[in-house]
Amino acid sequence: MQTQLIPRKAFFGNPDKIQPRLSPDAAHLAFLAPADGVLNVWVGPADDPDAARPVTHDAKRGIQFYGWAYTNRHILYIQDREGDENWRIYSVELSNHHVRELTPLGGVQARVYKVSHKLPTEILIGLNNRDPRLHDVYRLNIETGERTLVVENTENLVGFLSDDMYAVRFAMRFAADGGIEVLQPADGRWELFTKISQEDSLTTDPVGFDKSGKILYMFDSRGRDTAALVALDLETGSQQVLFETPTADVSDVLIHPTERTVQAAAFTYERKHWHVLDDSITDDFAYLQTVTDGDIEIVSRTLDDRRWVVAYELDNGPLQYYLYDRSQKRARFLFTNRKALEGVPLAKTHPVFIPARDGLTLVSYVTLPVWADPDGDGRPSQPLPTALLVHGGPWGRDRWGYDPERQWLANRGYAVLNVNFRGSTGFGKRFINAGDKEWGSKMHDDLVDAVQWAIAEKIADPKRIVIMGGSYGGYATLVGLTFTPELFACGVDIVGPSNLVTFINSIPPYWAPMIELLTTRVGDHRTEEGRQFLLSRSPLTYVDRICRPLLIGQGANDPRVKQSESDQIVQTMQAKKIPVTYVLFPDEGHGFVRPENRLAFYAVAEIFLAQHLGGRFEPIGDDLRGSSITVPVGREELPGLSEALQSLS
Repeated sequence: MQTQLIPRKAFFGNPDKIQPRLSPDAAHLAFLAPADGVLNVWVGPADDPDAARPVTHDAKRGIQFYGWAYTNRHILYIQDREGDENWRIYSVELSNHHVRELTPLGGVQARVYKVSHKLPTEILIGLNNRDPRLHDVYRLNIETGERTLVVENTENLVGFLSDDMYAVRFAMRFAADGGIEVLQPADGRWELFTKISQEDSLTTDPVGFDKSGKILYMFDSRGRDTAALVALDLETGSQQVLFETPTADVSDVLIHPTERTVQAAAFTYERKHWHVLDDSITDDFAYLQTVTDGDIEIVSRTLDDRRWVVAYELDNGPLQYYLYDRSQKRARFLFTNRKALEGVPLAKTHPVFIPARDGLTLVSYVTLPVWADPDGDGRPSQPLPTALLVHGGPWGRDRWGYDPERQWLANRGYAVLNVNFRGSTGFGKRFINAGDKEWGSKMHDDLVDAVQWAIAEKIADPKRIVIMGGSYGGYATLVGLTFTPELFACGVDIVGPSNLVTFINSIPPYWAPMIELLTTRVGDHRTEEGRQFLLSRSPLTYVDRICRPLLIGQGANDPRVKQSESDQIVQTMQAKKIPVTYVLFPDEGHGFVRPENRLAFYAVAEIFLAQHLGGRFEPIGDDLRGSSITVPVGREELPGLSEALQSLS
């Protein structure tokens, strides 16, 4: 028997409360929550979070990223303009809620590099105001806005590592072969400290220093396949492996907030697995594992380390947050991120291991409608319409746990297949590097192999499979409909590149120093041979092969995948009289941040999927109201869409 249709708003509307963070002195708890329908920062007593009140008053886009300053009197947050990713840094004085814009520079992207308890009124930031390609490093006073230049970046540097006194100890830049040079300052110039080869460049990275500043912690895959957590003695050059596993890269590290000792490390294969390295927290982890189900995340710690905020991630429920008192060994429930999903029958997500045609193992996930899998074995009673949901990046990965798209699709009656294809991160450098220059080729073969596996396992109905995703997942969608045009019944592309040459040529200026990463791992747009190769992997080249329905979503201000990437494939399809529906949001960037826009897009997508795959759907209703949605092309392709749009005018 089918379960209730869960409203789209429960999945894609604003969360109730999210990102709880303790003040360094443990007195207060902050979190993001809606204020007048827009996400803002709320602050209240740590022991009485219900007494919290909003301290920011954003009225449009909502705040996505924030944190405490070590003054305990200021909240710091970043905000862009309608998705352009030119982040500005703001501070909020809690005594009077005064908001100070700390980087009031138009067309400039600010980055926060470090916040140190030793210099509580200052933070270390990057600004590309001098040269849009390069971020210079500044110390920034959060009370006055005064900036002091620390590093003028004239050497194509792409990252910086400082100590707690904001001395920049190392910097990174890409080498011509796609590797990374780690540099250290010496007599007013930069000299090479170590070289990370191209094959290790996505799995080797400095993490930070110990309290003395003499030990450098790193994730390091050199001399091994998976990234280990290592401690490098900067005086002797000796190296100690703190933790490693042959199955996956070390994905997380827990470091004491003031002593800077490594206390635990985690790897994420099919799920997250923690390994305690410091006996002083052994009992804490043992206790936390008894509190409730789910994968554990330590999301906030006080400076004295007596209190933690702990999140528990489930696959079939909202995130649960607890306030943990270490001295009492007691965790007190705070809240979930989505109250509307508490107690609702959500679907389980099953890790599966799919063999690719050349022998690689694809760690993947199957999520089924609750009613279709009564015995919970991850196999439906009969094949289902299926969504192949492709992650972005591509240097990212899919994980076990709650995912709104998975749960929305499963609730509408679709099996959902998430695949970590070659090029995905977390599974060692050989797996990542197997994706080099395989966009539209072996990376797509992995997705095809996973679909064929799902058909053979009688999970997927071969005539009712959609490929969908955002960013690289959007590109994969366009590849699916052009390279294997008969395999999928339809496709949903969100901010996906259609032409790899124009995509690389239009990257934002601050990506210019990492161009060697793109040219060595995707293809080289600077040579005629390279351009022809990239065109051969570009869906735009093969538009005339499209014979299945396509829905495209795009943000007009996307700095990574420009609107022109969607425009050009839509225009080419129109010229060839191939139907397409194009949804464009003028106030969004690389993805849809405003909840009104998310609801609008997924309302359209839900009708599209129901029309072509036969799943359940919630009528569009009022879910377009408050959004900036435009549909320049193809509104007539979806029943009820024209009427819903007309009702807005």
